[in-house]
Amino acid sequence: MALRLVLASQSPRRRELLAQLGVPHEVLPANTDESVRPGEPAREYVARVAREKARAVPGELVLAADTAVVLGGEVLGKPRDAEDARRMLAALSGSAHEVLTGVCIRRLMGADALELEAVVSTTVRFAPLDPASIAWYVGTGEPLDKAGAYAIQGAGGAFVLAVQGSVSNVVGLPLAETAELLRRAGHPLPWDAPSGAGG
Repeated sequence: MALRLVLASQSPRRRELLAQLGVPHEVLPANTDESVRPGEPAREYVARVAREKARAVPGELVLAADTAVVLGGEVLGKPRDAEDARRMLAALSGSAHEVLTGVCIRRLMGADALELEAVVSTTVRFAPLDPASIAWYVGTGEPLDKAGAYAIQGAGGAFVLAVQGSVSNVVGLPLAETAELLRRAGHPLPWDAPSGAGG
């Protein structure tokens, strides 16, 4: 019998992506500090926050993730306000940036816990944006709760010229890597053959 999977996230995008895998789960958001520590590299930052989220939520099998937009080594989190969103979008305009997602799966095994982690990187190239485009997009409200001030699966997708790597990673949960971590943690996937099944 499969372990009960808990998704330690309030992100509707992660819920939708996990549902695409056909993996039953329940949602229990983690309440953790997502601040970047001074001098902390972006890859270590997303891995640490995902790990802390997974540890903050009770459950036999917990999945947590953290996504960051990185431009020139700077982690662009969720904008503080509309002006901050405009600043981020102007910085992303006409250039390539990296989207990093840290994924952590924590499985309780008696008194111990198994933690499996991955950090996935995707490169996204933006079209040049003029002030009117930025003003329109910020006016939609979509950028205000998104890392890097855009949503590739929403209206922000109109600004994306190219994606190199996992698209689901940019949305918030790299599906191929997450599926592999679940399998390694002992959680069967819908397409895995039942034990003892022949060809």
